Order: sequence, then C-alpha cells, then structure tokens
Amino acid sequence: MSNLPAKYASLATEPGPRMLVEMLKLLDVKEFAGKPSNPVIVDWAGEVAAAMPTPYARWVDDWYNDDAIPWCGLAMAVAAVRAGQGRADRLPPSKFLSAKDWLNYGRKVHIDDAMLGDVLIFDRNGGGHVAQYVGEDEHAFHILGGNQKDAVNIIRKLKTECVGVRRPIYNAQPANVRKILYGADGPLSSNEA
Repeated sequence: MSNLPAKYASLATEPGPRMLVEMLKLLDVKEFAGKPSNPVIVDWAGEVAAAMPTPYARWVDDWYNDDAIPWCGLAMAVAAVRAGQGRADRLPPSKFLSAKDWLNYGRKVHIDDAMLGDVLIFDRNGGGHVAQYVGEDEHAFHILGGNQKDAVNIIRKLKTECVGVRRPIYNAQPANVRKILYGADGPLSSNEA
C-alpha cells in the first residue's frame, strides 16, 4: 500500500472486510507494456483455479496468459479467494473473469446502500467493470479495483454507470462496513480496459 493516495490513507488501517484488505495488498500491481505480461497477474488465474477446481476455472488457468486481456474480474476473484479462507459461500462467481458475472456474487444491495467493501459492477463501452466500494461523493463511487488505468488502484466512476451492488456473505458484518463520503475532486474514469 506504499502508493495509497493521501486522501485514502485511512483505508490502510481498516480491519475488514477481508476482501477489501486483500485487494489493498494488490495495490499498485500493474500490467507490463507490450510483452512479456506481468507474471503476478497471469498467475492469479492458477491461484483461483486451485481454490475452485471447476472446468471454467481450469479453462481460465490454461487460457489466461496475457495481461492485455481485461483482468478486473480476475483481480476481484483472487481477493475473494484469499479472503474466503476456503469457504464455498465466499468463492467468486462461476464465470469470475466476466465483470458482469459478479452480479451473481454475495447478496444484492440497493445502489443507495453501497458501503465499504461492497462489490460494484458497472457498464462500460465494450463490456463491464467490477471493483470494490471505498467511498463516494455526490455523483461518483470511489472504487478500488484491477485493470483501472492498467493497474490496481482507486478511481472515481459515475454512479449512473453502476448496474449492481453485491455484498459478501458475512457471518457477522464487520463493524466498519459503512458509507464513506469524499470530496468530488479528481477526474472521472471513462474506460477501465
């Protein structure tokens, strides 16, 4: 978390949710320009396949060999696997590489009730995008995710582009799951691929 922007520095001390803590550990992982691909990103496919040995996960492990392939769903999946500690109800959705398949994760939450650690799914030109809620302002969610400007980082994304909010299944919801309000400074993201 060495490059956590000052505005979001308090995230470094959040005790949970586990998936958020795991995603924060991925902060600053970046695609490599051109060839070769970043082996850290490519290896996530094998880590997820080992945790959920389904035909789809094995296919992703065999097929995913280039960090130029959209990887927001893969970053979210590796955070979920690491946070889930082997619990089947905490595993990523079955087609985790597809951002919009995350609409099948956890439990549905109304967009107005999004809180820290929730999974947000967005429409974007050419597909979807998935990331985690770390806050909001009047018009945008502040989201932590992968393949955002070719890295794991925090960006602002218009609320009107959000098509779903999913909350992990908790035995007991962490006490720090809450709304976080930020100022509306900084550019809005328009393309996460």
